Amino acid sequence: MKRRGPAAVRPLCGAALVAALLLPVAAPAAAGQASAVPAADGKRQELPPMPSALDPRADAVECTAASREKAEKQDWSRQRLDLARVHQHGTGAGTTVALVDTGVSTDAAGLGGRVTARGAAGDDCVGHGTFLAGLIVGEGWGRTRLPGVAPEAELLALRGTDERGSADAALVAEAVRDATAAGADVIAVGVALPERDKELTSAVAEAVDAGAVVVAAATPDPPHAGATRETPARTYWPAGEPGVLSIADMLPSGARPGDALPTDGVDLVAPGAGVVSGGPRGDGHYLGAGASVAAAYTAGTAALIRAARPDDTPEEIVHRLTATAYPADVPQLDAYAALTTVLGDAPVRAQAAAGPVTVRDTASADRVANRATVFVLLGTAGVLAVLWAVVAVPRARARGWRPADTGRD
Repeated sequence: MKRRGPAAVRPLCGAALVAALLLPVAAPAAAGQASAVPAADGKRQELPPMPSALDPRADAVECTAASREKAEKQDWSRQRLDLARVHQHGTGAGTTVALVDTGVSTDAAGLGGRVTARGAAGDDCVGHGTFLAGLIVGEGWGRTRLPGVAPEAELLALRGTDERGSADAALVAEAVRDATAAGADVIAVGVALPERDKELTSAVAEAVDAGAVVVAAATPDPPHAGATRETPARTYWPAGEPGVLSIADMLPSGARPGDALPTDGVDLVAPGAGVVSGGPRGDGHYLGAGASVAAAYTAGTAALIRAARPDDTPEEIVHRLTATAYPADVPQLDAYAALTTVLGDAPVRAQAAAGPVTVRDTASADRVANRATVFVLLGTAGVLAVLWAVVAVPRARARGWRPADTGRD
């Protein structure tokens, strides 16, 4: 797969940012504080945030506490991906997704016992990896129905961080090699490193050559210093490696969050704000955000395609994901289209822009479409009114405005 051009994905600013902020999207909260999450019906609910890492300066490690809150409604991201309809066509059965992050609790609620872990990866103190696992292979437990994209896939948990969630290039490289040796169909990397590493470059190349689809977060997750107008775009790794599908996060409007870090070479964006999933302890829910969340959704979609099209090469699967994406400056993941579209020789629907870009605001497009529908209906009503005036009124006047004779006594 060839890398995309030099386009830089930047956070929304100016009038577009004001419009996005009017949507019911939660701002990132400090660890331990509740955040409001938009549900599919537009209502908000309070859930604790899932951190991407723990404080590295703390004297003692305190693992993320079990959430006492449960989501009352399905969040917007699953509605946006149309998972209810997607699962009528595939669930990822027979595939394995390797997740490189903070680890995954193998017995966490909602994962259906389909998670295995290598070494220390079975102990997820941070909880972030378990949160992502729910987005990939969650079985959708409880009355709120919060399934993952590929609820019948198997998941191999591998740790690319230390116990507190700090990413390490050597650990990520080792994890990618372990995933390749295990024959993983899809490798999802939830961490983003600021510097390229020779061993990680080699490990990723070996994974792609072995037939794995490698999906990686385009930028680090919050918390970070945030972006300003002066923040230069840069590449993070392994998302920048050749053959890796680089994924950034988007708001319900289709734009990137206002404090997102600008980056180069993004292939797709996917839901990555106000997303709900479970954690390693208890059966409560958390709120998560960031490019790793978007990467998890994309990795689950890749597993669906691999299950439905087992003979496709990684390049063909990546092409299918980008070719069927919602067309915008940076294509937006469309899980249903990726799984069901017959491509043939059809070209990619969206290409990289030549300069800095922002993601298309699909909410405004939806409003325009709704207004167009209203205008069509009003226009139709107007035509019918004119026809009535031309045909019916003269006849009524000729009868002296008496009711028409029906022929009955």
